[in-house]
Amino acid sequence: MTAPVRSVLRTALAATVTLSMVLRPGMAAAQFAPGDSLIRDTEIEDAMHRESAPIFAAAGIDPTGIQVVLIASKEPNAAAAPGVMMVTTALILEADNPNQVQGVMAHEIGHLAGGHSFRSGEMQKAGLVPMILTLGLGVLAAIAGSGSAAAGLISSAPYFGALGAIGYSREQESRADQAGATYLEKAGLSARGLAEFFDKFRYQEVFAQFRRYKFFIDHPLSSDRIEALQVRVAALPHYYKKDPPEALAEHEIIKAKLEGFLNPQVALTKYDEKDTSYPARYARAIAYYQMKEPDKALKRVDALIAEQPNNPYLYELKGQIMFEFGQQEAAEAPQRKSVELMPNAPLLRINLGQTLIELGSRAKTEEGIAQLKVALGQENDNAAAWRTLAEAYDKHGDEGLARLATAEFEYSIGDMKQAREFAIRARDRLPKDGPDWRRATDIVLTSNPKGEDLRQIGGAGGFTLQTSVQPGR
Repeated sequence: MTAPVRSVLRTALAATVTLSMVLRPGMAAAQFAPGDSLIRDTEIEDAMHRESAPIFAAAGIDPTGIQVVLIASKEPNAAAAPGVMMVTTALILEADNPNQVQGVMAHEIGHLAGGHSFRSGEMQKAGLVPMILTLGLGVLAAIAGSGSAAAGLISSAPYFGALGAIGYSREQESRADQAGATYLEKAGLSARGLAEFFDKFRYQEVFAQFRRYKFFIDHPLSSDRIEALQVRVAALPHYYKKDPPEALAEHEIIKAKLEGFLNPQVALTKYDEKDTSYPARYARAIAYYQMKEPDKALKRVDALIAEQPNNPYLYELKGQIMFEFGQQEAAEAPQRKSVELMPNAPLLRINLGQTLIELGSRAKTEEGIAQLKVALGQENDNAAAWRTLAEAYDKHGDEGLARLATAEFEYSIGDMKQAREFAIRARDRLPKDGPDWRRATDIVLTSNPKGEDLRQIGGAGGFTLQTSVQPGR
């Protein structure tokens, strides 16, 4: 098993999680698109959540229960499932403004609210039912939960593969269009972006299927459909409402950030030195970091910090660059500052915790453990945090807690057998009937135990399942 994923896109690719670790038995192994991967990034996730929240609310869905999932993909795509809004990086990069992203998300929420996927046998055939059940348990968030300065990435294409197998009928597409327009209007947003984005890709219908974006194979376009949608949205009261300046600025920032991480060479051309805007300088700093030129990257990040001394994402990025290029002690200060500025962001706190533990002293390790515990209180399915916590306890010689944290890690990624084995071993090293001992017992009881497992923890044939705490939840 590799160490917890700490780094941003480049390094995390070397810590690929295997299929058996990610998927529960029976889950589909098809790909959303070859090479697609999962990204965690607080800045972008927060932006996408802000953009989608009013639309979910308009559809009668509580937005506070929605996990935004970012997928690194060259295909513009999105999908909504219970508790999850998935958005690809290409969708963000292709969109001219946030309203176009909102339009696509509204369309997908229209499919979700209309129950289109769930009423179709295609969903079961594609393996999406078990995938969504896993998402509901938080495993997706756990797998992606590495703390990183900008985007911790783990190759997780199988999570999204089932989505690519779901095709909607033209009738369902039209209904989702209409529902999406209704939700946008109800939320006080323009539905113009919905029609604009689809109109941008009107040419896709004349392409051979192998040349089309996957989204437009699964979501068939037609000129009649686009024109009907344009007529509908143009008649809505909020049609001419524009994106607020701050939303437009944020959209340009996250596009620049993605370009810097995913396409650094392109970013340096697209955002050349003549462009002195914040997004351009942000993109260049990230691009140099990705191209292993830390001095150039840090010089540019420091200049941005001088202008925006209260921007947590800049300190996060600075700390990560320092950590990755051998300046671990120096990385602590900017990472600590990022947490100070944004204390409720678990990924930032996990990053700090991992750095403190890496520094090695007992005092730093103890503080790192404390930081990870706080982060897990905020996002307690975070697999990377559990793994790092296990290593920290092991450093301390606390074998019982190390085994328990490893059990939590295995549980969070869906490996019930390993979770159960480590939990049983943890019980032998923990004070009997204490909270940690009971938590280890809970993991055993909620991980599909066999008779032998129950006998090992003192159960019998008539053992009654009574858990005090849902592990990792």
